[in-house]
Amino acid sequence: MKKLILVILLGIVLSLVSCNKQKELLIVTTTSLDGSGFLNFILPYFEDEYDVFVKVVAVGTGAALELGEMGEADILLVHDYDSEMIFMENGFGEKRSNLMYNDFLFVGPFDIPSDTLEETLEEISTNYSFYSRGDLSGTHMKELSIWEKYGYDVSTFGDWYKETGQSMGATLTMASQSGFFTLVDRATYCFMVDSIDLVPVYENPEELLNQYGVIKVNPDLYDGSDELAELFYNWIIRSDIQELIATYKVNDLQLFFPNAGSYK
Repeated sequence: MKKLILVILLGIVLSLVSCNKQKELLIVTTTSLDGSGFLNFILPYFEDEYDVFVKVVAVGTGAALELGEMGEADILLVHDYDSEMIFMENGFGEKRSNLMYNDFLFVGPFDIPSDTLEETLEEISTNYSFYSRGDLSGTHMKELSIWEKYGYDVSTFGDWYKETGQSMGATLTMASQSGFFTLVDRATYCFMVDSIDLVPVYENPEELLNQYGVIKVNPDLYDGSDELAELFYNWIIRSDIQELIATYKVNDLQLFFPNAGSYK
């Protein structure tokens, strides 16, 4: 049933895209890359250079990887390294590279007295309410790993911990309206900062690293254009495009830091 829903979702999204005689590439990616404006910035360069039309489906990383397993994508742009490695080891991906990174941060309606991540978690879990995306996205998986690292079991949490099942942007909006705390990728937060009432509560770029990867889906899984997928994969990690990624800014802040590299 879950896979059927994903296929239906994909069909609905693609049906909204107008017919185009250009060559077409299907990229399935995260809501953070879509919601931060990054895709609207970077993809036209590829389309103009190669006269290619790029279709984008933006879902959580977990759903993106499932669509990749089903052969319903040419390229994946995702951010959950462990899940990506499982995807590759199971033969669903032909090749993968690190692409770029930023970081996650905890935000809330006001700052709280804490100097470490452990203290932040203690303050939130004891005194406040928290929104989790709850959708197996890269952000959700990072959040779960943080709770587990410090000895928490989210299955035992009470009513103060709620899952939105929504995108990063929608979750931020809900947290702002409800006065909840949440975990967010920096790009989406910076892109939406003027429309929400949430402030950084804890941030540490090294501790809360957010690594994005690009995956070329195994062409044996689908009937799409392997040639276009190969073209995009090589293009997005090309040195001049990596430099271009670094120029994307919102409110004069650089949102992504390129680090294209090897399989691991």
